[in-house]
Amino acid sequence: MTTPHESKDIVLAFSGGLDTSFCVPYLKERGWNVHTVFADTGGVDAEERAYIEQRAADLGVASHVTVDGGPAIWEGFVKPFVWAGEGYQGQYPLLVSDRYLIVDASLKRAAELGTNAIAHGCTGMGNDQVRFDLAVKASGDYRIVAPIREIQKEHTQTRAYEQAYLEERGFGVRAKQKSYTINENLLGLTMSGGEIDKWEAPGEGARGWCAPRAEWPVEPLRVTVGFKNGEAVSLDGQAIGGPALLAKLNALFAPYGVGRGVYTGDTVIGLKGRIVFEAPGLVSLLAAHRALEETVLTKQQNRFKPEIARKWVELVYEGFYHDPLKADLEAFLQSSQATVNGEVVLETRGGRVDAVAVKSPHILNAKGATYAQSADWGVEEAEGFIKLFGMSSTLWAEINR
Repeated sequence: MTTPHESKDIVLAFSGGLDTSFCVPYLKERGWNVHTVFADTGGVDAEERAYIEQRAADLGVASHVTVDGGPAIWEGFVKPFVWAGEGYQGQYPLLVSDRYLIVDASLKRAAELGTNAIAHGCTGMGNDQVRFDLAVKASGDYRIVAPIREIQKEHTQTRAYEQAYLEERGFGVRAKQKSYTINENLLGLTMSGGEIDKWEAPGEGARGWCAPRAEWPVEPLRVTVGFKNGEAVSLDGQAIGGPALLAKLNALFAPYGVGRGVYTGDTVIGLKGRIVFEAPGLVSLLAAHRALEETVLTKQQNRFKPEIARKWVELVYEGFYHDPLKADLEAFLQSSQATVNGEVVLETRGGRVDAVAVKSPHILNAKGATYAQSADWGVEEAEGFIKLFGMSSTLWAEINR
């Protein structure tokens, strides 16, 4: 009987793009039986999903499975990310966090096949290799094969080499894939390569879901999002599951250009990384959640929580998805959401989204006072508070004049 370590079966996380398409013949020519897994995390339509399945068949894989990753990405990432409410370096909404769910799907397929060999199409320059490898290593004793890293030892222009490699074997390459690396999932879309990598203005081809300014609708859009314990559970009063809710927000806000950005950040391995990202649904969801949270949490919660959030985001960004600290931080985040219940009205006229109304039984209103309007305390009390509150600074100023 063949043991996992002797098996020539290998599971490849597959998206149908240039890198993972290259991996199939590359691995086959080295004696592997390639089994592809596409974790559909919600970024493709039925036509694209069918293309990916056909692409795998055309490349001659031993087997291909498509896994519905929507529920996993909602529970495993979206919920805690929205609770955290922070982008990486204050900007990037971690759109590649589906990688961890892709690893889970790949490992499950490996167990079914009785193999410990896992392959991915990550490059040796990017962050995804760290996320994939650390997630796999945290899950058991596996052999990791990374064809793109291997060819980079001999070829500096890897994308051109991959294209030529595929074309020489009769496999076409999509025109868009020749210019950009494109990632789509339920969370949003990212693009890199071409002029983006050169710190130049993104070209017309560097656009995915979000409509350009000239195509924004004239009429404003208003949407009501309902929350229970910090989780979005309804849209315009109708209960809806998380993955479907986020997909609907993507469809509603993308025509208004909401959630598009050009971002340069510090990568895991130390390089500067530049991408175009589009996340209309996630950006809208973050805006709604923050508006509700700000009204129901105490001042001390609102001040302290971003520190926890930033650390959680860093762990997920840098590949430490399975580190116990992440679970510890999520326990705090979940606890903070006990009173984050209510509805938020979002509005956009294009380009940005604003929370224009908030309704919740937990809003921290003072019955006898409204900021800058009225108060149920006297002038003497206000003056006494100011004197004590500012005493340290006032003393410094008096002594050091």
